[in-house]
Amino acid sequence: MEKKTIKKFNLSGVQVLSLGFAIVILIGAILLSLPISSTSGKATNFLDALFTSTSAVCVTGLITLDTGTYFNMFGQTVIMLLIEIGGLGFMSFATFIAVLLGKKITLKNRLLVQEAMNTFSIQGLVKMVKYVLGFTFAVQFFGALLLSTQFIPQFGVLKGIYFSIFHSISAFCNAGFDLMGHFSSVTSYVNNPVILLTISALIIIGGLGFTVWLEIYNYRGIRKVSVHSKIVIVTTIILIVVGTILMFIFEMHNSATLGNMNYGEKWLNSFFASVSPRTAGFNSVSTDGMTISGKFLTILLMFIGGSPGSTAGGLKTATFGIIILTVISVIKGREDTEAFGRRFSKDLVYKAFALLMIGIMLVIVVTMILAITQPNESFIDLLYEATSAFGTVGLTTGVTQRLNTIGKIVIMITMYLGRVGPMTVALAFIRNKVKQSHKYPEGKILIG
Repeated sequence: MEKKTIKKFNLSGVQVLSLGFAIVILIGAILLSLPISSTSGKATNFLDALFTSTSAVCVTGLITLDTGTYFNMFGQTVIMLLIEIGGLGFMSFATFIAVLLGKKITLKNRLLVQEAMNTFSIQGLVKMVKYVLGFTFAVQFFGALLLSTQFIPQFGVLKGIYFSIFHSISAFCNAGFDLMGHFSSVTSYVNNPVILLTISALIIIGGLGFTVWLEIYNYRGIRKVSVHSKIVIVTTIILIVVGTILMFIFEMHNSATLGNMNYGEKWLNSFFASVSPRTAGFNSVSTDGMTISGKFLTILLMFIGGSPGSTAGGLKTATFGIIILTVISVIKGREDTEAFGRRFSKDLVYKAFALLMIGIMLVIVVTMILAITQPNESFIDLLYEATSAFGTVGLTTGVTQRLNTIGKIVIMITMYLGRVGPMTVALAFIRNKVKQSHKYPEGKILIG
């Protein structure tokens, strides 16, 4: 009887990860709801505290309460820590602390870290965790150093340093939280290349994935670079370049965004508007003032997101790359999906298309629910909000601040699913994979 009870509560890796994120969110919500977290010294509505905590742990950036003015330094520091834990994964921190304390890392713990960091094997995993944390803190330090050259002259030494650290962590973790106040993000720095390019660099580095950066660090020639890293890097470059050009074309004459800037500023802010949706959530120009084409381009970039094993969310660049390569292979009449002299298994292709369909269906369902609960909002703005939550981006056209109770709950669930992964959550409820002992006769159906 006792063995059966133990077996009953023996959680799988995906269940531990799903539950772990939920526990961190709850702890953060409790801390943020306390009077010591707000500038007014009053307790915060728990739903808003829970929304903020969910957004921070899921590194999204959607907020119902202005981070810069509503929360004091204690509350902002809690948010910053939640962003760091959510961005890198609580299992990475737990493993690092265990190593520092001299604890033995069991096989089960290694498997959990592998699941959390989305790596290929458990070999050298503890060493990789040390590298990831060391690399993260080093990049965030240099990012904060560059930002401090602008923030210290503006805010003074102490506040300038704090602002630099907060925004460096937020940008690297692709969170999109800012302390500028009044939901303004970095719109006051449209003509400041140091701040916009530094934040962009942090977003790109954090969004590439630690596996990719480990290969870049140990670079031994182009032939030694894995096909995964090649697809991630090529897809990322194409999305940034194409996104920048299209954003420039769509918004160059729009006086509400780029219209009144010189050409240098237009290209700088077009670049920033192409980088941030994948999946950081900072904005240097008005998102609400964008043209329909600009908003739709942002929605597409938000849906694709960053790369696997990174701090970013969304469908992921590698998944998007596999889908595009499969379409090309079908058009060319090839049997397998191929790239860089390698072919990909059918299981990998099926999973990529399954993730695409799950993501699309989730965004559609959330948009439909929001359309019912927020009847005064336009369709494009609701689609924008739903995609932003799914991609853990944090960009909004102002809908977040106008959400009612049901809308907030729906967006919280969407942020959670987007960060943990809808497939991971689905697998958490499945105990065992069922192996088919038979195959049905092949059926024929007309498509296209």
